[in-house]
Amino acid sequence: MTNPVKICDLMLRDGHQSLLATRMRTDDMLPITAKIDRVGYWAVEMWGGATFDSAMRFLDENPWDRVRRLKERMPNTPFMMLLRGQNVVGYKHYPDDVLERFVVHAHANGIDVFRIFDALNDVRNMRKAIEVVKREGAHVQASISYTIGPPYDVDYFVKTSSELADMGADSICIKDMAGLITPYIAYELVARLKADVGLPVHLHSHSTSGMGTAALFKATEAGVDIVDTAISALSGTTSHPPTESIVATLVGTERDTGLDLNLLAEIAAYFAAVRKKYARFESGMKGADVRVLQYQIPGGMLSNLVSQLRGQGAEDKYEEVLAEIPRVRAELGYPPLVTPSSQIVGTQATLNVVLGERYKIIPEEVRQYIRGYYGRPPAPIDPEIQRLAIGDEEPIDCRPADLIPSGMEQAREEVAALLGDLAWDEEDVISYALFPQVARPFLERRARGGNGQEPVVAAIAGLLLKRLEERASATAAPAGQTISPWKVAWRPGTGRWTGLVDGAGGMR
Repeated sequence: MTNPVKICDLMLRDGHQSLLATRMRTDDMLPITAKIDRVGYWAVEMWGGATFDSAMRFLDENPWDRVRRLKERMPNTPFMMLLRGQNVVGYKHYPDDVLERFVVHAHANGIDVFRIFDALNDVRNMRKAIEVVKREGAHVQASISYTIGPPYDVDYFVKTSSELADMGADSICIKDMAGLITPYIAYELVARLKADVGLPVHLHSHSTSGMGTAALFKATEAGVDIVDTAISALSGTTSHPPTESIVATLVGTERDTGLDLNLLAEIAAYFAAVRKKYARFESGMKGADVRVLQYQIPGGMLSNLVSQLRGQGAEDKYEEVLAEIPRVRAELGYPPLVTPSSQIVGTQATLNVVLGERYKIIPEEVRQYIRGYYGRPPAPIDPEIQRLAIGDEEPIDCRPADLIPSGMEQAREEVAALLGDLAWDEEDVISYALFPQVARPFLERRARGGNGQEPVVAAIAGLLLKRLEERASATAAPAGQTISPWKVAWRPGTGRWTGLVDGAGGMR
């Protein structure tokens, strides 16, 4: 092994975000962590992106706890998170002080590598994040959001990467969030970045188009330093090339990763079983779909789009929405489709289709995008669409966050007034500052105990009681022993049940 390719596995973040709508619970990750920690990954991506609000919104988990719990079990593996630049882990721009406190706490809890990107490749929106991560002593992985269209070519991405290197990046990530990069463009772009920028290069791609694995291999030939993969049980379609396939193909070459295929197989078998628990969140996509080269939807958005249309009873409109997305994207200046621009374009396209009239309703997020509050669009916006959205108003031309006042003190005051002592520390305040409408009910549920598991607990306790009663009616209960619903209960914060103990060593 003269120049081994380093592997970053995405199983704990983008893998399940792309396939399972970000629904995997921390408890389903913990049992396999010891084996993951033995692999020798360059890093494991396990946080950021949509995992932060999904933890509170859907899983009733404190998102900060995931970092701590996993780090406790995986002390030898660097952790990477996806940071949306000035959007932090949200869908709008936040004040500089909120971004700063988020990064400080994320690093203190165990995040070692911050993959920082901006949805519009507007480097002004990445400057503050790079500055704070650098100051805290973590690894700055500055990312270019790869896409195709009139504004984009290899020179565009090399120029943007050079600007990020000048800002202090430690490595450059080609973030191909929709699986659009062809193998030969991957080779050319990696070679140019290595020669012209001079920083380690990391390639991230998806398997949606079917080109992801080939792109990674051509990138290794061009000298890429690190590649993103996902363990095979959470790979393919809208996810990523499978880890084991990449590792096996490079065995015996100068780019041999040196990773243990038997250990990887054990990890894959574990997640194959876990994945079945989340089958209802699958997109239904069975294989590669080269139409992604037209509609350019990133992996995580596809599974969520299907879920949202299903929830509105409009799943039959899926193909129409896919066809509408590239039209809206062109009208809005060809933004790369990655959070939050993918949601902005996708929401407008969905409304255009479902309402049967284009731009009948224009969401406020679309108007704000056109006003320049997400940054500078890569290409001019269609003048007619701009007029429909904001009339004769002139878009701003400064860094959007320059117009946002400090936010932490206001968040502290609101938390104190609305939640009192339900917020335990500054991390809770940051969660509220980022997602007030999600964090408030989460913190209220947490204060009641059980982290929102009360309905599940009650149902399981009822079932256990029924079974105990059936046993008691079949055979007389031992002297002095009674069957009581109060003896079967969940102990919040322990992850354990308490219950009746019988002579046969029954449940406790």
